[in-house]
Amino acid sequence: MSYFKEPLEVKIDLDGRDFVLRTDEYAYQAGGAVSVQIGETVVLGVSTMGDAREGIDFLPLMVDVQERWYASGKISGSRFVKREGRPSENATLMARMIDRPMRPLFPKKMTNDIQIICNILSADLVTDPGPAAITAASAATVISGMPFDGPVSGVRVGMKDGEFVLNPDYETKDEGDLDLFVAGTMDAITMVEAGAREISEEKMLEALEYAHKFIKQICEAQLELKKLVNPEPLEATMAEVDESGLEMVMSALEDSKLDEIKGLLKPEVKAKLKAYQKEMIEKFAAQIEAEELTEGEVKGAVQKAFENRMRHNILEKGERLDGRGINDIREVRCRVGVLPRPHGSGIFQRGETQILSVLTLASPDAAQLIDTMDQEVTKRYMHHYNFPPYSVGEVRMMRSAGRREIGHGYLAERALVPVLPSKEDFAYTIRVVSETMTCNGSSSMGSVCGSTLALMDAGVPITRPVSGVAMGLVMDKETGKYQILTDIQGQEDFAGDMDFKVTGTEEGITALQMDIKLKGLDIELMREALGRAKVARAKILDDMLKTLDAPRTELSKYAPLLMSMQIDPDMIGMVIGKGGETIQGITADTGAEISIEDDGLITITADDQESGMAAKARIEQITYVPEPGDEFEGKVVKILEFGAFVEVMPGKDGLVHISELAPHRVDNVNDVLKEGDVIKVKLLKVDDKGRWNFTHKPFFKES
Repeated sequence: MSYFKEPLEVKIDLDGRDFVLRTDEYAYQAGGAVSVQIGETVVLGVSTMGDAREGIDFLPLMVDVQERWYASGKISGSRFVKREGRPSENATLMARMIDRPMRPLFPKKMTNDIQIICNILSADLVTDPGPAAITAASAATVISGMPFDGPVSGVRVGMKDGEFVLNPDYETKDEGDLDLFVAGTMDAITMVEAGAREISEEKMLEALEYAHKFIKQICEAQLELKKLVNPEPLEATMAEVDESGLEMVMSALEDSKLDEIKGLLKPEVKAKLKAYQKEMIEKFAAQIEAEELTEGEVKGAVQKAFENRMRHNILEKGERLDGRGINDIREVRCRVGVLPRPHGSGIFQRGETQILSVLTLASPDAAQLIDTMDQEVTKRYMHHYNFPPYSVGEVRMMRSAGRREIGHGYLAERALVPVLPSKEDFAYTIRVVSETMTCNGSSSMGSVCGSTLALMDAGVPITRPVSGVAMGLVMDKETGKYQILTDIQGQEDFAGDMDFKVTGTEEGITALQMDIKLKGLDIELMREALGRAKVARAKILDDMLKTLDAPRTELSKYAPLLMSMQIDPDMIGMVIGKGGETIQGITADTGAEISIEDDGLITITADDQESGMAAKARIEQITYVPEPGDEFEGKVVKILEFGAFVEVMPGKDGLVHISELAPHRVDNVNDVLKEGDVIKVKLLKVDDKGRWNFTHKPFFKES
């Protein structure tokens, strides 16, 4: 025995780069620990199974991603806090993208605590560590011995000049036409997350096939590592279900009564379901009294039977709970300008799902600075999504945004970024908040549509409007028979097998997100889902454009005024002044905000035209480059024997020599001028010491 272990390693060539998996190097007491290295990025995945939780019937899986600043050789830029705190939004999104494809691969009734932690130990500042993190998490779980139907791997795909790029660098990812994150197993794709610049469905499918080719290669490497480790299988605890009681209740249920649990509205369906549950509780009152059954078991049996019957009716009859056909979209209603003071607002309602999106415009300085371990970026467009408990008729504690809200906001943000105007054309910082007012499924897609309306209502010159739809799936795992559902509602999402969200314009796709409860999905089924989604998006967009068909030509009267001007970068210091004294003085005097880019682009944000123009005039004065012949109106500030000094702008004066005061000879300056007089002058020259020389002759008038 020894304290030390010799690391085990599997190395593969992944599209020309070394991709290395190592174990027995760190975290010996964990269930499984694997580090993944690609380039100079190293992510340690640790997976551990704990004891079973009593009294639960769900999988208690916890996934966390920890970004360490040391990974990129940085110390936090915060002046007061140097230790890493709560996870960044990027880390939260990364944890979601690990959880979503891995969760369906554990036994559903498993009740052991499972914790997966990914530590980013080294970041090369070139590529995103997300794909390495999902592989590290999966590999650690695979070699732990716990029941897991993996491996699963993830890759990112970019596109530059029409060509796909595997695990692209940040520049290609951000500026290319596609940012696609795909997770999958050896056999199929299990998760998709994408942002795109209006690419076609066919190109997206090509990208998915391209990604899966490499996913299979990484999965094979994980299986090779598992052979080297040869782990002992761990015994998990499964939730105990009294099948006899369940069968007793299920056998007493009537299909005809289950078929009656339907309706246009969610409360109507819930009321009928509760009524049938109450009826069955009364029917089995004696068994409940004898403690052969519990009320909870009866309710659970009715709920399960209801879901099974709903799936049966969809598969066999094409019937949905609200009476729609398989490809039907719920009724859409849109409104804009619903709030008087905000700069833009829109309501999008599809069926019972209602989203209020509210837009705010602000100066460029209001952009969000994101400083993480590997990137410093500025966001000029922010989309935030809220999901309060009242939206689904529930009561629960109000907390800060959770993973779901962050994820939905990020998806809607990605959907709309491709159609936003450039900073050069529209310098405002834009924030949209989508408030879920009531929900029966597909609120994230509703927030995309509502936010498009809010953008157009505010007069933001987007290139094209965006709509979105969520597609569902019901599949018989034994026969392979399936139905793809358009515009899924809550129960269809909960009891279905897929949630496939697609957003885009009439030109192409701008964002994708797919989660499935199956162990994979083939490309042809995805092709069919994308085709139907395209038709649905067009119909929804048509309904939206009936309310507002283009961005308004004027901004809200309450929106701040923005004006831009370009100065010589060498003059930036003059505008800022010593310690910021000059720019702060302009802001204090005019009330306008001023932001300056390194290239000399100045943006002035003001509440009204007067203050904005005043600030602009001050900057023009400071940065003015004089030309002989320029005319000014100025104040006489000092009279000397040989002439007068005239101040033509704050802090800038010049000499009118006694010989330039009048067309005729002047013997005494005081005969013509006195201090405080306001006169017009013309610039004659700027001497080699930078002094300005004026003439008053052209403007002289005899008194």
